[in-house]
Amino acid sequence: MTEDNNSTPGEPSGTKPADGKPAAGKPGAGQPAAGATATAPPRPSLGRAMLDAIITGNSAVVTFLAILLALVVGGILMILADQDVLDQYKYFTAAPGDALSSSWHLVADAYSAMFKGSIMNPDTFSSGSLEDNFRPISETITQATPLIFGGLAVSIAFRTGLFNIGAQGQIIAGAVFASWVGFVVDLPPVIHLVFVILAGVIGGGLYAGIAGFLKARFGAHEVIVTIMLNHVAVLLLGWLLTTDTFRRGGQSQPIGKDAHHNAVLPNLFGDNLRIHFGIILALLAAGIYWWLLNRSTLGFELRAVGSNPDAARTAGMSVARAQILAMVIAGAMAGLAGVSQVMSSTNPAHTLTPSIDAGIGFDAITVALLGRTKPVGTVLAALLFGALRAGGSVMQASANVSVDIVIVIQAVIVLFVAAPPLVRSIFRLRGARKGAEGGLTAKETVGVQA
Repeated sequence: MTEDNNSTPGEPSGTKPADGKPAAGKPGAGQPAAGATATAPPRPSLGRAMLDAIITGNSAVVTFLAILLALVVGGILMILADQDVLDQYKYFTAAPGDALSSSWHLVADAYSAMFKGSIMNPDTFSSGSLEDNFRPISETITQATPLIFGGLAVSIAFRTGLFNIGAQGQIIAGAVFASWVGFVVDLPPVIHLVFVILAGVIGGGLYAGIAGFLKARFGAHEVIVTIMLNHVAVLLLGWLLTTDTFRRGGQSQPIGKDAHHNAVLPNLFGDNLRIHFGIILALLAAGIYWWLLNRSTLGFELRAVGSNPDAARTAGMSVARAQILAMVIAGAMAGLAGVSQVMSSTNPAHTLTPSIDAGIGFDAITVALLGRTKPVGTVLAALLFGALRAGGSVMQASANVSVDIVIVIQAVIVLFVAAPPLVRSIFRLRGARKGAEGGLTAKETVGVQA
């Protein structure tokens, strides 16, 4: 007895019809079995996703909790630094309420003053002045503007596998170039400002390019080179301010010449609010940084070199070229911070001074770390540090608390952000899945967007 030609091996003859269709009740190839569903599992709701993020402690939650812990540490230091409050703890067992109440009022008044000086002051609402209402947030944005530039300068080097400690020197170089163009020529309003900005970009880029070239050509470690270049820039600035080329006439103090009015970054909302055009440039720089890393061939090469230089070299990429370009771009960003320092409302005379960098070069490192080297994160971190700076001075004047507490808070924030397991252990959070934290440096997957 012969088998039907349409039957399959292992099946008895007659189980498959002649038209080639599977027998009734039997699934065909590629068809789900009886009772199986081909639908994907439902996506979790927004509330469920937020709850999972809090429970597991992802990077955003860890950052928020790090800021909260830093404020707690700052409050404890305020109490320890106030002798009147400490005296009340001597009889804590007899009257605990006095010590706790004094501690609470001290910390609450200090942070309330910081909030009023950086975000908004409810006391000014009744005055009816719009400028008074917006002055605190204006000060925050003004303080954050150079920090955005500096944070981007450090971030782009991080993403290429380079640790740029030289933002201070690059800011000084950009400020020197911008100041020179600002006072040596007198051009029409818009043109003069454009030349000043370009001068700052060129000055910072060239100065950072020295470290990039030494790294790429001779293998010199960029950390050591940039630190040394910081010292060179500080000393060079001090010497320039003693020369007739830069020093203001009739001055024995190291103060530079005044820039022409046409070279100054204009205020955005009048003379009474210090927020200036530099914030527009800072946001544009953040957008360019995002596009460069995620939408350009050069950005792909920079991330590839930062992730694995050997693999990038094998793929035909020039590691040396990427390192030099990364440092030049980083220096250009820092140079814009120098332009902001010398040509904005924060410097009413628009002159060079020995302290023109104002510590921004090193604060930029903490901004980049807190922002996880991402453009949006860097902008938000700069705004946070700008708020601490703007509110710190008001806190010192109103609550009689040292502004140095702000520096401690910044340091503690970075400490906790750099140690996510410590934050999770304090708040008893489950660990996020491996890789959920995101890299602070260039150790991200090359194909993943920043």
